Amino acid sequence: MTSTQILMKTARGCILGSIIAVLLGCDIQKNMLYYPGSYTIADIRRYTAENDLLLWPGPDGGYQGIVSRKGPANFKGTIVIFHGNGGPAIFRTYYLAALEARGYRVVLAEYPGYGGRSGELSEQSFVADARRAALRAKGEFGGPLYLWGESLGCGVASALAADKELRPQGVVLLTPWDSLLGIAKAQFPWLPVKLFLSDRYDNVANLDAYGGPVAVILSGRDEIIPNKLTMRLYHALSPPKRMWTFENAGHNDWPSHPELDWWDEVMDFLNTGGERSGP
Repeated sequence: MTSTQILMKTARGCILGSIIAVLLGCDIQKNMLYYPGSYTIADIRRYTAENDLLLWPGPDGGYQGIVSRKGPANFKGTIVIFHGNGGPAIFRTYYLAALEARGYRVVLAEYPGYGGRSGELSEQSFVADARRAALRAKGEFGGPLYLWGESLGCGVASALAADKELRPQGVVLLTPWDSLLGIAKAQFPWLPVKLFLSDRYDNVANLDAYGGPVAVILSGRDEIIPNKLTMRLYHALSPPKRMWTFENAGHNDWPSHPELDWWDEVMDFLNTGGERSGP
């Protein structure tokens, strides 16, 4: 190796080391994973009033989510929705329109640090708060309980799936990944991403102990989560499981119209897709 080559190799190493040092000095995971926006509780109150919805009060005097005023006419169970990483829960009212028409009480759970709520943006904070919300929803509205995750929310739903006190009847994962590390490696293959991740959102590991039905929904043209990561998760799941694929949909434009048949198919599968196993 010539002296020039040695110098170039050394320079590249110094540059990479400097980049890593800068990134480690920043909260890179938080900045790249969580996008709560700058919404206040006053904003959320206004949006709920405009859509004839209510803030679901929290134990700390704040709120834990969004609910409709009346709920379904013919009650079949309670579904807690854990939304994606962009913006607050109030922008996911399509779940209320689709699922309450089918007899399910829907709670649009809100994360700490989102929608004007206080709290930390982290997996530990989200999962702990989500468990409290799910337990409360089941007790307040009645079971059976279903957990529904969208994108990042799949990681929250998966973390609660095997909870022996919650005992969900079924889990829905819409545009999920296998693990946060998996998606980080896919998006930044040239970076030692494991060094930057304090959260894991390991859906494969978290669902390993869950014995109930899991519905997975894949967008064929997902530009955020590579299909291979969704498929990796699906193949790792134990039955009963089923996948729905929207071939021409992207990450955020999957078909959400409340009259579409797939909503019925998913809920029918969760209710009849197999006996729940495990203790």
